[in-house]
Amino acid sequence: MLNETIKNQLAHRTIREFKAQKIPEEVFAQLMEVARRTATSVGMQACSIIRVVDQELKNQIAGICNQEYVARAPELLIFIVDQYRNSQIAKEKGYQAETAKDMDRFFQSFTDACLMAQNVVNAAESLGLGTVYLGSILNDSEKICELLKLPQLTFPVLGLGIGYPNQNPQLKPRMEMRLRVFENAYATFENYLDEIKTYDEEMRTYYDLRDPGRPMDSFSNQVVARFSQANPRRQEILNIIRKQGFNLNIK
Repeated sequence: MLNETIKNQLAHRTIREFKAQKIPEEVFAQLMEVARRTATSVGMQACSIIRVVDQELKNQIAGICNQEYVARAPELLIFIVDQYRNSQIAKEKGYQAETAKDMDRFFQSFTDACLMAQNVVNAAESLGLGTVYLGSILNDSEKICELLKLPQLTFPVLGLGIGYPNQNPQLKPRMEMRLRVFENAYATFENYLDEIKTYDEEMRTYYDLRDPGRPMDSFSNQVVARFSQANPRRQEILNIIRKQGFNLNIK
């Protein structure tokens, strides 16, 4: 039996165009309370949110994302790794927290940020809002750090646009979960193209509103296209993480 929460989750679609209508502050406050109550690794709450309200700053972030619609999002949030706050708390207690720089803490914070973003999305969609995840902020993570004045021991994870939907996109097909859920151990298949043949056909009939009137290519062709593309800036992410003060401890 489906409840309203699950119905909303099963109907999730990415919304890239929003009405000019602002989200009421009381609604935004509810979303932030949901963010506050999100599960967090060992209770350290080591992630934070930058709410971008300056239009010029939005424009610059949209340029990094190479997605002009980002600048039109009524609410633009950037979720960040944040070991800075707790390291400062420890410092004020007289303890120099060198472990705040390690990869264990980094990934705890990174996971916290992802969980928080998903929780906010679920809450927003339950209120009739639309959302768009923006992994594209990592097209130039160093510039994002600069624009948002991120101190040492912080790092951008993902962006999130929120607003009242001004489009009604088709529900995007997904592959069967038998190819993604396994019991006890990872399962491999002899011929993946055979396994996803039906899914490939479904994708060919899907219309993405970003390219009206033209169906998508098959999933298998999309995989090849994605692997053939490389963003040089994204290849430097580990260097930027190190520049933000984290110890990668690579041997």
